[in-house]
Amino acid sequence: MTRYITNRALQGLIAIFGALLIVFVAQRLSGDPVALMLPMDASEAEFTAMREALGLDRPLLVQFAIFLGNALTGDFGQSYQWNAPAMQLLLDRLPATLELAMAGLFFAVLLAVPLGVFSAVHRGGFLDRSAKVFAMLGQAIPGFWIGLLLILFIAVELQWLPAYGRGTPAHLVLPAIALGWYPVAAMTRTLRSSMLDVLESDYVRMERAIGLPERTIVWRYALRNAAVPLVTMVGVYFANMLGGAFVIEVVFAWPGVGRTVVDAVFARDFPVVQAGVMLSAVVFVVVNLLVDLSYGFIDPRIRRG
Repeated sequence: MTRYITNRALQGLIAIFGALLIVFVAQRLSGDPVALMLPMDASEAEFTAMREALGLDRPLLVQFAIFLGNALTGDFGQSYQWNAPAMQLLLDRLPATLELAMAGLFFAVLLAVPLGVFSAVHRGGFLDRSAKVFAMLGQAIPGFWIGLLLILFIAVELQWLPAYGRGTPAHLVLPAIALGWYPVAAMTRTLRSSMLDVLESDYVRMERAIGLPERTIVWRYALRNAAVPLVTMVGVYFANMLGGAFVIEVVFAWPGVGRTVVDAVFARDFPVVQAGVMLSAVVFVVVNLLVDLSYGFIDPRIRRG
């Protein structure tokens, strides 16, 4: 088990290093942040002095080495735009992103479980075909487009819910639906497939033979065994939501990590972007590691693999 954990942890560290390297190089290719920080009529001497103060005059390899050394101590530098520690700036906004991700995941599970179960129980029927169409649309329509449609019809036309911002539970409904839209489709398809396998198993036939009610068989026994792949997907999609909620946060003006990083990208605020990628990569790797470990506890063959 120790070897299994070590291998997964090393893979996670490599993934984090790769993400940091890519974003570091990509940020430098996006342009000079000093050009946005100083007025257009600033002299060349002022530009040179600002680059020296920010450490941008050094070779890229030296900058990357300094960045990694500081990152290991938790120091990602000062934000150019907000003049505050980059990581602390994001940590202050992390609760908003966690709130949105958890709400989106709750919506996805709340909708996917009954859809997947009913689709499997009524295989080939109207409910099954409807669930397939819903799943196909869920995977074909991007979340930001769903968000715009929700704003247009629910917030603007019907005026049932607020269109942007954070403050009350009502502000959370529309962005949570938009964020959880895609996972609903994937979870529904996975649960349906798993339920079909379980419903055709020998122990389910035996339970029917001894006269157990169909509702008890489906919801108490079959769902418990069929939900193992769904539990894994929940962990993976929660990590994806934390790292990929930036589009939804921008659409709904949600004050989370994603929206802050997007603003930093346009401002060429290197420290904030790098800290944001680091935070997202760590969360994603940790959640996936926990999912892998759960598989290892469930199936001993994985631990030995």
